[in-house]
Amino acid sequence: MSFFKKLFGKSDKPTPREFTEQEHELDYEQKSKGLENVLGKMHDLVGHAIIPFAVGGAVDMYYFPNHIKGTGFATMELLEPDGTGPLPNRLGTYELVAFTKYDYNNSEDTQTPFNLIERKICGIFTAIGFFSKEAVLNPNETCEIPNGEGEENSCLVFDLYQPDNKEFKIGDRNHHLLLCLQVFRSEMEFARENGSEELFKKLKQAGHYPYSDLDRQPVA
Repeated sequence: MSFFKKLFGKSDKPTPREFTEQEHELDYEQKSKGLENVLGKMHDLVGHAIIPFAVGGAVDMYYFPNHIKGTGFATMELLEPDGTGPLPNRLGTYELVAFTKYDYNNSEDTQTPFNLIERKICGIFTAIGFFSKEAVLNPNETCEIPNGEGEENSCLVFDLYQPDNKEFKIGDRNHHLLLCLQVFRSEMEFARENGSEELFKKLKQAGHYPYSDLDRQPVA
C-alpha cells in the first residue's frame, strides 16, 4: 500500500465536531491511563510539534521508557474524545505505537541514534495519522511511506500491540494500539509473500521485534 493521492485533495466529509476544553482534558487523562496500562509510566517530557497535528503539522510524541528495553513511542491525537478518528479497521479505532532499542535521550545533539530514530518515527506517525482518516489500516498489512526526492520509501508492517493481553482502553471504551514496525524492503516483500506472522516469527527469533531500528541485518 502506498499513498497519498487523495490525502490533500478536496473532501466532501462533514465538518468534525468541536469538543470542549473539559472534554479534551478528560480524554487526555483517560487516554494517558489507558496507554500507561499497556506501556508503563509515561515520560514527563512530551515532544510537542511546532505546528499542531490538528491543523496539518506533525504529531506530538509521547515516550514510554518503562515498558521494554529501549523506548516506546505513542500518539495521543488520532482518537477524538468521542472515540472517532481513524477509519475503523477490523478491530476498531486506535492510536499508534513504535519502539526503538535505544534509551530515551533528550540530548540537543540531533544526530544521536535515539534522536534520529525518534524523528523518523515522528514522520511515520504523522504520515500514518493523516492516512488513517482516508484508508482502513489493519494489523498484518504492509505500507510504504514516500520520503524525499531520491530517497527510498520507508517500509512498514502493522501489527496489533497487546502485550500480555493488556487491552488499550480509554475510560470504558475499547480501542487498540497499532504497531508501526519499520522493516527492510526485503522483509516487507517476504511478509507480502509469506504472511506477516512469518516475518514476525523471524524478527522475534532474532531479537528485533517490536523495534523499528534498521541498524541491523535483515532477517529475510
